[in-house]
Amino acid sequence: MRVRFAPTPTGNLFVSGVRVALANYLFAKRGNGEMLLRIDDLDPERGRKVHADQIIQDLHWFGIDWQASFRQSERLALYQDTIERLKRDKFIYPCFESEEELKAKQEFRRKRHQSPIYDRAMLKLTDKQRIDAEAGGKVPHWRFKLSGRTLAWQDLILGPREATLSAVSDPILVRADGTPSPVLASVVDDIDYGTTHIIRGEDNAGNTAVQIELFEVLRGVKKPIRFAHLPALSDSGKTAPGGRKAGNLALRSLRNDGVEPCSIAACMTGIAATDGSVLPLDKLVEGFELADLAASRFDITEMLAVNRRVLAGMDFAAVADRLPAGATEAFWLAVRGHLDLLKEARGWWDVVAGTIVPPVIEGARALLLEAEALLPAEPWDNTVWATWITALEQATGLTGDALQMPLRLALIGEDSGPDLADLLPLIGRPRASSRLLIAAT
Repeated sequence: MRVRFAPTPTGNLFVSGVRVALANYLFAKRGNGEMLLRIDDLDPERGRKVHADQIIQDLHWFGIDWQASFRQSERLALYQDTIERLKRDKFIYPCFESEEELKAKQEFRRKRHQSPIYDRAMLKLTDKQRIDAEAGGKVPHWRFKLSGRTLAWQDLILGPREATLSAVSDPILVRADGTPSPVLASVVDDIDYGTTHIIRGEDNAGNTAVQIELFEVLRGVKKPIRFAHLPALSDSGKTAPGGRKAGNLALRSLRNDGVEPCSIAACMTGIAATDGSVLPLDKLVEGFELADLAASRFDITEMLAVNRRVLAGMDFAAVADRLPAGATEAFWLAVRGHLDLLKEARGWWDVVAGTIVPPVIEGARALLLEAEALLPAEPWDNTVWATWITALEQATGLTGDALQMPLRLALIGEDSGPDLADLLPLIGRPRASSRLLIAAT
């Protein structure tokens, strides 16, 4: 078994692309097969090396690896050999229409309520007409002459499929500049590397029948390649941090926000451990089926909830290099259960080690002054909160929220979040005293 993930390096790797990569990775692992990474960089205007490098980095961060990789731009000689073979065997034919002429033909057919497929006019050219066209400076592109038959195949996700090639335009396999089309280059690569399964997005499903026929022309009738098409990814209508929808969520942005790879994968597959915990990528392989990724919904709210559980269980060592400078293990243990995104730890570190603007706390001046006066002497440890609250309860007769909410607002500026018993030793006596006095003014 051999699969491949084939991104075009035009920019960021989005969640939809990661889903395709994950499907290939888990499918290959489950079948003890191999995964290849192919960079589709034939178009120099769209494919940039810097984007290809970023995609590779993002996949490594996500936990996806592969057994071999290559860039299509390195294989032009092989594609050219195939083009010459197709010309020699007359599987492709030259066409001299300009883009404007082709658009005019399509519009002409539409106005007559006809399918706007290519009319094969160039098949009728004589040798002399072709020679004259080239002598006049016209450079042809080359189309693949389809058989017109009806093809049927079993999609591993979508089920039985069929297409009649007479209803499809003969595809351009060679551009006017001599470079191969993505369809041709992809088929050549899949034959050369022995691809057995093509798992990709449903937006590519329309090319399947053409590719099947091209496979047969180039390698003969052998064991067919199996296809699986993932439905387009939709979202729950919720927005992610920064107002982004699932369709335009870049993996790098999620990484920078502090979403863990296993949280993303869990939401894509819906697979969890028997106890409901989130599984790392390498543990998703057992029991994986393509149907696990066939669901088209990606719920951002669910992803954040999953990530909250993941962060709550992470050790300090796993995040230390991503926390603000100076953040300690005690700080992480205090805040980790209150984060949807790791980047939110920065806000809590500012609360602990920086300055805050406390809200106006009506009717609490006397309580806050009393609280400041009863602050225990340093050094502080994890018992200071209980000692302080006990003294305040005895002095004021207040308990519960009536006592603790004004203190919380004065000390951290928030009415919810980590326990003050955990935060107070980190804030320290000088900062706590200052905040209580400021809030009392």
